[in-house]
Amino acid sequence: MKLCVAFDLASFDECVNLAKELKGLDLWIKIGLRSYLRDGIKLIESIKSIDEFKIFLDLKLYDIPNTMADACEELAKIDVDMINIHASAGKTAMVTIMDRLNALNKRPLVLAVSALTSFDNDEFQNLYHQGIPNAVKNFSKISYESGLDGMVCSVYESLLVKESTNKNFITLTPGIRPFKEEANDQKRVANIQCAKENLSDFIVIGRPIYKASEPRAICQEILTCI
Repeated sequence: MKLCVAFDLASFDECVNLAKELKGLDLWIKIGLRSYLRDGIKLIESIKSIDEFKIFLDLKLYDIPNTMADACEELAKIDVDMINIHASAGKTAMVTIMDRLNALNKRPLVLAVSALTSFDNDEFQNLYHQGIPNAVKNFSKISYESGLDGMVCSVYESLLVKESTNKNFITLTPGIRPFKEEANDQKRVANIQCAKENLSDFIVIGRPIYKASEPRAICQEILTCI
């Protein structure tokens, strides 16, 4: 299991300073929509110049198939290591993306977002007219058949994803609260032990790390647990 630290900070300098503080640790860095819209490729290049961090660019792309494929190809050019799209964009979009990326000499891992961890089952049911477990199972099968590398899901669906596809199909699980912190805007949160029991491949942790007085010490403590 790998630790992925969410860099959802309020400024470019805060992100760069956090990367400097975490230099040398065995972890991934997640750049989300806020940071990427504000700082763009400059932030990714700056972080990679500090250390050989693996970068997960978390933009959750969702559009018509060719537009998504164009966007994914552009992201591959900036040398990020993992990207994600919404599974609800459909199989045609996913196949189009993977056909495009597999033609490149090097491509990032591609994950599909199943059900955002901000949803509880009732809210999801009202929007998608099915429960989270059934939706995740269906999304996972389509994503796997389309050639993607894995899914973004809550810890509670990680085993279901693997049982519906393959044990090596990656699960990346946000909403991890390692030391019983507040859930904030997340609904389906879990701790590290739960993530291990459900065979999560990546755990994403943001606020418990970057809001801590000593982020490096928190990361080191997390890394000893995984």
